Amino acid sequence: MAVQDISTYTYKDIFSLSVVQFEKACVFNKPEQLDAYSIYWIKEGRGIYNIDFECYAFDDNVLFFLSPGQVFSVESEKIKEAYKLTFARDFYCIQTHDKEVACNGILFNNIYETPFVKPCESDTQKLQFILDSLQEEFKQDEATAQYDMLQAYLKQFIIHSVRVKKEHHILKDDNETKLFKDFSTLVEQNYKTLHSVTEYANRLGVSPKSLTKHFQKIGSQTPSDFIKSRLILEAQRQLIYTNDSVKHIAYDLGFNDSAYFTRFFKKATSKSPLQFKKDH
Repeated sequence: MAVQDISTYTYKDIFSLSVVQFEKACVFNKPEQLDAYSIYWIKEGRGIYNIDFECYAFDDNVLFFLSPGQVFSVESEKIKEAYKLTFARDFYCIQTHDKEVACNGILFNNIYETPFVKPCESDTQKLQFILDSLQEEFKQDEATAQYDMLQAYLKQFIIHSVRVKKEHHILKDDNETKLFKDFSTLVEQNYKTLHSVTEYANRLGVSPKSLTKHFQKIGSQTPSDFIKSRLILEAQRQLIYTNDSVKHIAYDLGFNDSAYFTRFFKKATSKSPLQFKKDH
């Protein structure tokens, strides 16, 4: 997006709304690692975005949600009307509001499935009303309790997005996916130190064989591949966004042998770590 064509409203560097109304093809070749939560609503437009090294095409009226740490870049876009909401953890903590809003793993903090939401016409009108109200609140100069009002509008937007996701998108049964969610949460918390399926199965109180069968039942990749994918993703992020050596990255990810890590990485990506870094 061309910076000069975007109007941005900001509250104390912890919450912002960007409004885009133009039609122009743009390309960002350099990926960006996000340090805040972001909601993109492409109301009119199409393009191709890269998120965590995966390519996603979109066409008109689509919302998607990104979490801190994810890698984002624009391959191409032609936007007529779009909005971007960005907020820091300190402004609205997804984990704190998880039970009330039910967005953790549905919208945010779900690196394994980028959740695109396509609202219908009535949903679009409701979301637009919330954003219009939010924009008006941003324009208030030192209004009473502005922090609370801005947070309330953001919360409404997130709640309605969750409802849209649940109503118009097929979500797997909660009972079926509970073990999967528990496993993915454990992996996210421990992938740098725990690499084997057995270690995770023991913590979940099931056998490795039972865990694997459960993954097969819900049509997911194997638990072993799941762990490997998370390690590879973090390795890719560190190779691009740090100046750390391959040896340092290997040790940070729990590999005692950097040569083994290099083989592990190359088998998964068909490139050595250094070649991957050079290509990006």
